[in-house]
Amino acid sequence: MAVFKNKAPGRHHILRVGAVSTLSRNFQLSLLRPRIGQSGVELHIRSGNLRDVLAQLHAHTLDVVLSNPPVRPDADTKWHSHLLDEQPMSLVGLRTRKRAKFRFPEDLLSSPLLLPSLNSNIRVAFDLVLEQLGIRPIIAAEVDDMAMLRLLALEGAGLALVPPVVVRGELDNGTLVERHRVTSIRESFYAITRSTRFPNPVLRDLLGQKDSREQPRHPPLLPP
Repeated sequence: MAVFKNKAPGRHHILRVGAVSTLSRNFQLSLLRPRIGQSGVELHIRSGNLRDVLAQLHAHTLDVVLSNPPVRPDADTKWHSHLLDEQPMSLVGLRTRKRAKFRFPEDLLSSPLLLPSLNSNIRVAFDLVLEQLGIRPIIAAEVDDMAMLRLLALEGAGLALVPPVVVRGELDNGTLVERHRVTSIRESFYAITRSTRFPNPVLRDLLGQKDSREQPRHPPLLPP
């Protein structure tokens, strides 16, 4: 309409982001921070299960889906899974007055654990590690939401298995401490798009800058 009225059109773009509801909010914020409050850019953020947000991406009501698992292309849709980041998993818990260093895996015999649900690839991999070590863990809770795992860790319910980005603020201020880093298990973060003739320019710039954006910090191991 601005063109028809011989007025210079303003540069206004909408970026429509869908995110799997279990994805770390801290990671989402880190990724989208360059576009938050940017002049001429309006963010629409939706969350849901992977099937629902992919259906919205297929219907062009979303520009991108943020997810932990990648999505394979099929005969109907050419999905593209862009790897944004990978992080090792950590066991984190409240800081205690005890000075003894956490012993992995021996201390797992007496330490309650807060774990992702069995639907998670991370949980399957962690269970395999424990099985190989001959450890039968004490499971205090199984949760399919990283935000809830963080809250349970803050309540002192046990050691939570999470990527450090989930509890970055609490690790930085010392409320939570990293007892052990499970380097053999990594959490992946993907941006899923579909082939389109008219890609969103904001999304194109965002994915192009993924290597230069602020990366989640990994604090050093602290004594319990």
